[in-house]
Amino acid sequence: MKSTLLAVALGAAAVLPAAAEPVKYNLDPSHSQIVYSYNHLGYSTTYGMFGGITGEVMFDAEAPAASSVSVSFPVASMLTGWEERLGHFMSPDFFNAEVNADVTFTSTAIEVTGESTAMITGDLTMNGITKPVVLDAKLNSAGEHPMAKKAWAGFDATATVLRSDYGLEKFAPFVSDEVEVMISIETEIAG
Repeated sequence: MKSTLLAVALGAAAVLPAAAEPVKYNLDPSHSQIVYSYNHLGYSTTYGMFGGITGEVMFDAEAPAASSVSVSFPVASMLTGWEERLGHFMSPDFFNAEVNADVTFTSTAIEVTGESTAMITGDLTMNGITKPVVLDAKLNSAGEHPMAKKAWAGFDATATVLRSDYGLEKFAPFVSDEVEVMISIETEIAG
């Protein structure tokens, strides 16, 4: 659920060529997804996924902490593995998808923590509510894409989101308030 997200400023300065100005990268929606999990009544861990992720990263190779990321995805892209659950999640009991169709993440700060890691703080808007979230992000690879023949970068990130922060607390604490989020994205240089 978070999207988000998602960041290119992960110390990629060591891998990507330096530029005088920030360089724009677009998310590749065909190779970007968000997987979430939560505890169901203590009996199981339930998983789901979001797709349809779009967005951009403005990467500053000379000052990675000055980079930024913004992404969004439609709530209706959720996959749950069970149609009745999906219908319930889209209802006013949870996401109220007819009113709050999209989830967005916009970075507000990036702290580079290593050669390929960063903590990315941003505003996550979900179910019409905006709260800060921190992504623990890692650069997987950056370089020329072997088929597209242009600059490409891939990232993973994790976060824990509280459903209750976004008005999605139905059945808590029996169904866990904490939702674990795993993000994997690919980005391509714009143009």
